[in-house]
Formats: sequence, structure tokens, C-alpha cells
Amino acid sequence: MSVAQGSAVKGRTRWKRFATVVVPASFIAGAIVFGQATGAIAASFNVSGSQFKVSADRLEGTGFVQYGGMASEKGANPQNPADPKNHLVAVSGIASAKLYNLCQSVKIPGLPASMVIHAGQDKNNPAEATDLLIDLSSLQGDATFNNIQIGIDASDLSKGGANAKGLQGGFAQQADSVTITNLKQVAWSTTAGTFKLTGLDLSVSTGAKPEECF
Repeated sequence: MSVAQGSAVKGRTRWKRFATVVVPASFIAGAIVFGQATGAIAASFNVSGSQFKVSADRLEGTGFVQYGGMASEKGANPQNPADPKNHLVAVSGIASAKLYNLCQSVKIPGLPASMVIHAGQDKNNPAEATDLLIDLSSLQGDATFNNIQIGIDASDLSKGGANAKGLQGGFAQQADSVTITNLKQVAWSTTAGTFKLTGLDLSVSTGAKPEECF
């Protein structure tokens, strides 16, 4: 487990080039599988075999949590964390979020094409989401957390929404709020209670180098 170093001030922590806190795979894999088998945590929907990219000039979130989890493709063996269709992830939960100049892109398998979504490009009308849960494989940006707790038991998380909790004994962190600028993330899935895409613009990009968010 590694965290980028940065400066700290009372009541908040700022990490330059933020790297997500991910519990080591060898430690959490067995616990996640056990938790899903016994109903201790809910298994998410089956993810596709493709990851997607999301970028935003700025994310402002109220109620932030993060803990280890697993995203599984259809046909994966839930009892075998070594199955290549099982993907260990960092689950990030945000109770409510605003995203400025949001971009989401995914390559279309087998074709020189991508599907791209833009929203919230008007600085006065960002995209908005509630009860946001993201299964991340990577996240970069400049992050500021307010009143952060690092090392809290994942089952005791309380700030990211009712479903944003992990297994008892799992490593987690939470904060009253988070701001991330120059956000770039790669993820397997996203769920939200509501997702308002202001100024939605969806397009299909083709060619030798189809458009991606980054």
C-alpha cells in the first residue's frame, strides 16, 4: 500500500498527484471472496471486459469513502480471486458530487472506434451525481480532503452513503469532503442514485486514433 507524499494542514490533508489507497491484493482477495460467499458484502453487477476512462477539470464531493473490493466479469468464478475475470479494485464512494467538464470514453472492442460522452462543460452547470460508487483501477489528480480518517475499519464507514461500506477488518479511509482537480481515472464500473449530465454530448469517434478522454 502506498500513498503519495504531500503537505498537511489542520483539518485537511493535501496529496500532490493523488494515488488511491489500495489494500494489497494478496491481503484482500480471500476476504472479499469470503465476504461475497457469506453475504457480508453485496456482489456488484457483472462488468464488461472493458475499462473506461473518465476525466474532469474538477470534482467536488461531499462525503467520501474508499476501500478495497472486486469487480467480476460474467462467467467469473467468485470463489477464485486468481480468475482473470475477477479484478481487484479500489472502491470510491461519494455521497454527492459535482464534476466540471466531465469526459467519459470507452474503446469499442474489435473496432477502431470509441464512444465518448461530454457533460458539464458550462462552469456554472456541472454534471452532478448522488450516492456515487466507482470501481477504480487507477486515479490521478490533485486532491484535498477535509477531516480525513485513514485506517478506519471498512465496515464502520459512514460518510459515503448506505451502500458504501466494506468488510469488517478491511482497511479504509473517509473524509467529510474531497476536491480533486485535473482528475483522470480508469474504472470498471460506476453506479449512482442519480446522475445529472448537464449539456450531454455523446458521440462515436472513429479512425486510426479514436478520441479518448486522456
